[in-house]
Order: sequence, then structure tokens, then C-alpha cells
Amino acid sequence: MLRLALTIALALPATAQIIPGLAIPPSGNNQRATVTQQIGPAHVTIEYSSPAVHGPDGKDRRGQIWGKLVPYGFTDLGFGNGKPAPWRAGANENTVFAVSENVTIEGKPLPAGRYGLHMIAGPEEWVLIFSKDSNAWGSFYYDPADDALRVTVKPHKHEYREWLTYEFPTRRPAESVAELQWEELAVPWTIKVENINDLYISRLKENLTNVQGFGWRGWVAASQFCIAENTHLDQALEWAEIAVSKQFIGEANFTTLSNKAMVLDKLGRKDEAMTVMQTAVRHPSATSLDLHQYGRRLLADKKAKEAMEIFKLNYERNGEQWPVHVGLARGYAANGDPKQALEHARKALVQAPDALNREGLQAMITALEAGRPIVQ
Repeated sequence: MLRLALTIALALPATAQIIPGLAIPPSGNNQRATVTQQIGPAHVTIEYSSPAVHGPDGKDRRGQIWGKLVPYGFTDLGFGNGKPAPWRAGANENTVFAVSENVTIEGKPLPAGRYGLHMIAGPEEWVLIFSKDSNAWGSFYYDPADDALRVTVKPHKHEYREWLTYEFPTRRPAESVAELQWEELAVPWTIKVENINDLYISRLKENLTNVQGFGWRGWVAASQFCIAENTHLDQALEWAEIAVSKQFIGEANFTTLSNKAMVLDKLGRKDEAMTVMQTAVRHPSATSLDLHQYGRRLLADKKAKEAMEIFKLNYERNGEQWPVHVGLARGYAANGDPKQALEHARKALVQAPDALNREGLQAMITALEAGRPIVQ
């Protein structure tokens, strides 16, 4: 009898006067809540009503939630279509699980859309049901014919939560874990966006037909994404070419040319990449900082001699500008000439524009004076 009474208390509207959409307090003081998490370009949203462990009358129901207030398995709610039903995974209206893109749930596909989220609770495992009917009140009219997906998951102990809550405790670039947390229990499930780079590329193509594509910077940024992720490199080269030479949009400068060289290098077209990069470093738009950063990149790639050539070119082009002497100090140190490195480090220290750079250069000077290698 206790189980039936508690079940009905959670299941039924508080009064016949509850009309969804009216600006009145929610049934049972089960406040509405919404949580959204992005997984790359995909949006995952859970809309739910949040009951408390303490009932509307203030009674502490701790220890009476699982298997009692929320029955294990299906239960006859005494209302609706007369069929045994799962739990609505919250209170009042449907808990709604919405995804803007196709995803997998626990490895099983779920198309983009809005779903009523229901759960079959159990002491050892739970079944999550994603129903194509997301507009119902509770589970009274739940019909398994509307199921889009069912998955089985394992609950686990959790620190006490007074209010039923949905959170995303694990977040990675292509997947996240959603979790129901209430009382001292949590129910997690993994959401993954398959082929997420394909989705990014699709979005980038859309973006570049809009204002983001009305200049070379957007095309460079799009191709840089491909370089960073080592994906869709032929597409990256097409975008890099547009940034350099497309009418009204393209512009040959250090940034666009060096970007094209990076894509060619990623594609294994080393000779072409070197030719384009040589054009980039000698282009009038190449600043002292551009050349310095390129030299640093060569040092990181263990190309000390090539880096030294760039640092010397920077000196020829830009003389005493910051950070020319910093590059020379690093270049000489990497090529086994600590005396010259120390000379340029001391000149750079005088020019340093801020405390952080002064601190780094002083550490470099101290290391060189002691005959120790510097951090490149």
C-alpha cells in the first residue's frame, strides 16, 4: 500500500487545475530545469521537472526512493492507457532528451530529434528508453511502439542530492556522459558524436558561404582546423588556395602563404611546401614576430640550421626590432654557439616589453652563463 501511495504521489498532477503553459507554480513544487551540453558542434539538452527527496509535506523520503517511490520494473499507474509503464525519469511532464545531430547512446545510433526519456529502474541495471513521443504528461500513455531506442546501463552510488538533477560529469571532444543524480544514486549513459570531424567540415562549409567567408581569414582558420586535426587535407588545401588567390577574397601574404605551405607539408608535398614557405618568409607582409615564430617552429621540429637561417633573415630585415635578438639567442644556442647566444640574450633583455619576457630572458642568461642548455 505504501508503494502504491508513493507512486501515485509522484505520478499524478497535484490538482485538476494544473494547465501546462500557465504561469503558476509547478505541480508538487517540482521545479522545471534545463541543462545543455555541447559535444563539438552538437547540442544535447535535457528538460525535466525536478522532485526532491523531501516530499511536499516535508517528509524525508531518503531510503524510500528506489524500488518504492520509483518502482523497479514497469508499474500500473492506475491512469492513462491502462498498460504498465516505466518511470518518466523526473516528475510532471515528460523528461525530454534532445540532440541537434545524430549521436550514439551507449554505442547504439539515435537520430537527431526530441525524445521522451523514460527509465526502467532496477537494483543492478537500468533500461533507458528514448521515445518518439516527447509531448506527454508523465508515462501514463507510454507506448513501446514509440520507442526509438533502448539501452541498458549500470547505476552507481553517488553523494547525496536532494533535488533530482541531470549533469554531464565527463566531457570530451567527441563524447560526453550524461547522468541522472538523485538521493544517493546516479545513472550514467555515454553520448558520442560519430565522425565529428565530418560534422565540423560540414558546418565550416556553411559558415564560409556567409560573412565568415568574405575575407581570407575565415578560409585560413578553416584550413588550420584541418591541419590541427589531420583531417580532410584535400579540402584544407582548397581552402588555403582560396585564401591566397580567390578574386575579391584572397590575398597573398605571410599568413595565407605559410598556411598553404603547412597544408602541403601535411600532404607530404615537401618540396612544394618549402617553395611556398620561402615565398612567405620573404614577403613584405612578414613581420619580425612572424619570422620569429616560424623560426621557433623549426627549432621545435629539430631543424636548428634552418631555424638559424630564419633568425638571421629576421635580423637582416628588421634589425633591432623585438624579438629579433631573442631568436638569434635561441638559434645560436641550438647550433652550439653559447657565446653568441649570450650576447644576443643580453641585448634582448634590454628590449623586453614586459616582466614575463624579462623573467624568461634572465633565466636564459643565467643558464648560458653557467654553461647549461636552454629550454627552446
